[in-house]
Amino acid sequence: MDPVTGISLGRIVIGICALVAPDLTARMFGVSAAANPQAAYLTRLFGARETALGAVTLVSRGSTRRNLTLVGMAVDGTDAATGVIELRSKRLGLAAGAGLVAVAGFAVLSGARGLAGGRKAAKGA
Repeated sequence: MDPVTGISLGRIVIGICALVAPDLTARMFGVSAAANPQAAYLTRLFGARETALGAVTLVSRGSTRRNLTLVGMAVDGTDAATGVIELRSKRLGLAAGAGLVAVAGFAVLSGARGLAGGRKAAKGA
């Protein structure tokens, strides 16, 4: 499976989980839903974004897919930067924050790998 398809499917899965079970998803991210009553709302917002971005990227082709992959990389890069900010402010625990930053960073690298693979395939055609 190419990296962009993998990221797209992953976005859809985590997005649906966030929409259907926001408290559980928040806990997976190291956020206490009990301590943050608004966490379910914000988690669902995240879920809608992830589901939509994953779905449109999954079904797109050509330059549209490339552009949506770049958008996803920008979103994931922002997520990683936000995680670093929250870690530095001590609002996120070390394990949860490091995990979130790592996942977002991995998604950026996977998007880049997918784009590089797409360029190689286009040159070979």
